[in-house]
Amino acid sequence: MKDIPSASLRDRRDELLVGLPSLARLLRGSLVESYKRCGRPGCHCADGPGHGPKHYLSVSTTGERPRMTYVRQAERTEAAEFLRNFRAVRAALNEICAINAELLRRHEVLG
Repeated sequence: MKDIPSASLRDRRDELLVGLPSLARLLRGSLVESYKRCGRPGCHCADGPGHGPKHYLSVSTTGERPRMTYVRQAERTEAAEFLRNFRAVRAALNEICAINAELLRRHEVLG
């Protein structure tokens, strides 16, 4: 970033801000796919992968066990989109912070 002109850095920062998804459409965590065995003898799940797939949202918080929330099949696509949006926002924020740090290092106006 040191060789990029300041105007280009500001332009890139503006592009990142315009490209952010709606903050109302964010979800932090991971989708976990699970197969369960019912335990009934003779059920097809005894010899196969199990019943499923079932999907769960796993959200980890520091110092706590991950929370698992069942996600219905009809909600899976939207949940996956919200998770992608969160990753995109996090990546954009990291890049915006790096740009701002570089502008600050150059002793330039951040705004």
